[in-house]
Amino acid sequence: MSSSPVLPSLPSGPGTYRWYYADVTSGEYSAVFIFMVGSLFSPRYSVTARQGGQPWEHAAVNFALYRKGVRLCWVLSEYPHLALESAWRLRIGGSTLSYEGNRVRMEVEERTAPWGRPVRANLTLEPLTPLGTEVQLVPDLPHWWQPMAPRARARLEWVTEGQVLEGLGYHDTNHGAEQLGARLPGWRWARTHGGQETVVDYVLPGGVAPVRVKAGEQGVQCEREAHGLAVPSMGRTGWGLRVPRHLHAGPLMVGEAKLLESSPFYARVEARRNGLDTLGEVADFRRFHLPYIRWMAHFRTRVERSS
Repeated sequence: MSSSPVLPSLPSGPGTYRWYYADVTSGEYSAVFIFMVGSLFSPRYSVTARQGGQPWEHAAVNFALYRKGVRLCWVLSEYPHLALESAWRLRIGGSTLSYEGNRVRMEVEERTAPWGRPVRANLTLEPLTPLGTEVQLVPDLPHWWQPMAPRARARLEWVTEGQVLEGLGYHDTNHGAEQLGARLPGWRWARTHGGQETVVDYVLPGGVAPVRVKAGEQGVQCEREAHGLAVPSMGRTGWGLRVPRHLHAGPLMVGEAKLLESSPFYARVEARRNGLDTLGEVADFRRFHLPYIRWMAHFRTRVERSS
């Protein structure tokens, strides 16, 4: 990242969205932080976006912590507004995302969903590579992705439990000018940290060439991979969502995909083997907009009326 980065711009207009994603791996632990404006997990925004609802009326914070592939903590809180405190700092509820010089910092002060237990967790990333190029995911569709810090030193403070963990981190951002699922049905992606390099593969529908990013001492290289990506064997979750049985870094198989999160429209998966660590997601946005799935999503979200 540059020495004085600013937050990528917030979305404006019904159905638009922006989220800022980060994850960290440290020993037996992994954690995911997401700050969302126009939340892709919001059943309310799924409806109101068609009626003129604005993305900042559906801002959300997601935090999940896992140990050996088992979830220890889940936060998904949605707020009716947010605060852009400066060009470098975004606040949603009691949680903040800030770019501090060459560091990225996410501070979560929330309650778990659905039980409401207090949670505090902080993530600090020090990028080891420059910014990656912003990529239009599918030609002629207004959806973009950019690896902001694809490989970073990471420090995770699980303040609630008094634990401090250090490891490798990852940070990116997605944004779009229309509702996900309107024309872009979904995707799957995964990032793999190795000893010297991080590889990110973004697999898109409709025969669109996948995107591959390699980040390491040589910098950040981004290209379309018409050939060379492994075609994984696919299975189905208990919800019927198609997910890969094994996770790959390019043509290299890392290991069996372990489900960290499973829902009718979304899965988070992980694999580790021989010093390689892969974390990824599968999303079917058209499924999310089905009424019964929107109804189910209410049970994984806390809706806060004030911040």
